[in-house]
Amino acid sequence: MVVKTPTTKEGLKATKCLVADGIKVNMTLCFSASQALLVAKAGGTYVSPFLGRLDDISHVGIDLIHDIVTIYRNYGFRTQVLAASLRHPLHVVDAAKAGADVGTMPFKVFEHLVKHPLTDIGQENFLKDWAKLHH
Repeated sequence: MVVKTPTTKEGLKATKCLVADGIKVNMTLCFSASQALLVAKAGGTYVSPFLGRLDDISHVGIDLIHDIVTIYRNYGFRTQVLAASLRHPLHVVDAAKAGADVGTMPFKVFEHLVKHPLTDIGQENFLKDWAKLHH
């Protein structure tokens, strides 16, 4: 089980208490590197920076993932980066390239990850060739 707490002053306090009791915590609603630093210092299991919501307000959300991963690597923090609000396949790929450990996305985004027109054409051609062999 993982308890979800907001990245707020009270959320940080709750996280410290939960972690002290051996409970895993996902600190959510993270929108800055300074917040992510506090999440790691509080012992959060996961930090959830919201890429899509930052993009919505004309900030480059993926930059936050890069900053968090850099900070966590610099100090050897064990907190994992859960890239949240991934809205399209490029968000997923960019988050993976930036070093995010986990991502959350709508199912439709997951479905788009496997789709590629050349795969579809290749499979269609293979099935046509296979059908010719059996006639």
